[in-house]
Formats: sequence, structure tokens, C-alpha cells
Amino acid sequence: MAEAPPLLVSYADGIARLTLNRPQEGNSLTPELLLALEDAWQEVEEDTDVRVAVITGAGDRHFCTGASVSALEVGRGTLQNLRNTVVNRFSPRMCQVSKPVICVVNGLVNGGGLHFIADSDIVIATSGAAFMDSHVSVGQVSGLESIGIARRAGLGAALLMGLAGRSYRMPAERAWQLGMVDLLEDTVEATLDRAYELAESIARNSPQAMALTKRAIWASTEMPDPAALDYGWELLKSHWAHPDFVEGPQAFIERRTAVWNPDPNARR
Repeated sequence: MAEAPPLLVSYADGIARLTLNRPQEGNSLTPELLLALEDAWQEVEEDTDVRVAVITGAGDRHFCTGASVSALEVGRGTLQNLRNTVVNRFSPRMCQVSKPVICVVNGLVNGGGLHFIADSDIVIATSGAAFMDSHVSVGQVSGLESIGIARRAGLGAALLMGLAGRSYRMPAERAWQLGMVDLLEDTVEATLDRAYELAESIARNSPQAMALTKRAIWASTEMPDPAALDYGWELLKSHWAHPDFVEGPQAFIERRTAVWNPDPNARR
């Protein structure tokens, strides 16, 4: 009997769905799953029919419990001499996905699973979800995902989870209060429904306008003022030459559905 693939990918109505498919092991990350994620994000980015992506975990207990301990390998080869951007390419931000990405948290998130929370554009969680970072409890350093969590939810949240390890699980309600989670639903089913409702709405927007909006907002987390605002202004001006800049207002005036041009290099 063939082994189930570690990642399920499906496409429908402009929405790509990526499902971490290792529920028997908490949807933990193995080398095979990491490679599958990198390939999937590349497909999402290159397929002009895809307007938005949704990532979630299989089952209703775990979203992702981080690296699979049984498959963990450290200090292999020249890994210590390679940059983070070369070694780690499994989250949407790591892979520079320009399209909107919605993360649907269906259960526990731990360790490396926090990358998807920190690196997705919108996070929707079920009220029964929880967040933890057990790195230090197993003698590992939380030096990557915790930085993303600090950016998204604040220094205190990252330090609490990063230093308490497996002795603390942050409830979904608290994560929502801190901004780690954007929308909260009562059940896994309701969470997925909300994600798809939102994804369908997002898919109707101008792909190029969303890509530049996303780039400007994320840049604000990396640049100080006024550099971030200057960068955002340049992105905004660059869109003036794109066909969608004219098509959007024209479609609104004519009370019709806009016909967007998915080519980022198109010019009017």
C-alpha cells in the first residue's frame, strides 16, 4: 500500500490549498515535506491562475508540531556556513510568494510550525488551537520562528514561548488578542469556511495591486521610517503603468466585473 504524500495540494477557482498531511505525527516537518513545500510554493507563485493560497494541517488536533524529532539532523555537511535564505525555503515568505497566503490553524502549533504563523499574510485559527515553542526544552535554539513571532505578536509573546518551552501553551484567544491570529472561529469547519470565504473575495482583486500592497506592508517590518514610506510610494507609482490601474476604476464606473491582467510586467 502506497504511503500517503506528506503534502496535499489542490487548486480550484483561483485558490491553491496546501495541506500538511502527516496527522499521525502531528503534521511534523520531515525533509520530504520541506522539499514538497518549496516546490508547492514555487508552483503557486508561477501559476497565473492562482490568486491566493490557503495552508492548513490534516486532522483536527495539530496544525504543525515543528521538525520531526526522528528525522532531525544537525551539523550536517557545511550547513553552518550557509545563509538562512539558502537552507530554509518552506514557508511562503521564505519562498517570496507575492500572492496572498491565508494560514488556517486547526490545532496545536509548535516550534517550526510557527514559521507559517509568522510568515503568512492572514492567520485564521479555531478557538481550540494553541501555540508553543519547545525548542529550549529539547536543547535547541529558537532563533528563527521566534523572531517572526516577535514581529507579529510582540517581544513579550516571543520571549514567553521561547523561554518557557513546552511548559507553556498560548491559547488561541490570547494569540488573537496579541495579533498573532487575525480571525478566530469556534470550530475547525468554521475556520476553513471563513478562510475560503475570504480567499474567494481576495481572488477577485487585482493580482498586481495585491502583490505590490503585500510587498509594501512586509517591507515596513524590515525598514525604518522614512525608508519604508519612500519604498511604498515607489511601489504605488510603479502600478500607474499597469493595465489594472485603469481597468479597476473603469469597471467600477461601468458596473461590471473587472478583467485583471495577471502579468506583472504588462503595460497600458
